[in-house]
Amino acid sequence: QVQLVESGGGLVQAGGSLRLSCAASGNIFRIKTMAWYRQAPGKQRELVASITSGGTTNFADSAKGRFTISRDTAKMMVYLQMNSLKPEDTAVYYCNANPPLNLYWGRGTQVTVSS
Repeated sequence: QVQLVESGGGLVQAGGSLRLSCAASGNIFRIKTMAWYRQAPGKQRELVASITSGGTTNFADSAKGRFTISRDTAKMMVYLQMNSLKPEDTAVYYCNANPPLNLYWGRGTQVTVSS
């Protein structure tokens, strides 16, 4: 059984920072690459950042230079540090494997950035 629980979202002013956490359980960490996704109202879910088991990271163009992704395999945690937040970062943020395991989306965590 795989479970993904996201936390750390909230309301922040533009230019602020948030750190999202994802607690994973089950066998998902056997999968090499974990990722953060987001879905804004009226838009499709999009990949924000990913990290391999070896620590190689990739970011969407919108996140480059502002977001950092990390993982603690021993604790089965994935983190997303978001700096210099913009109103367009407002979305529900989810973690999952990359490519995602569609049966195991969590509830996500809401990030709202005010201008």
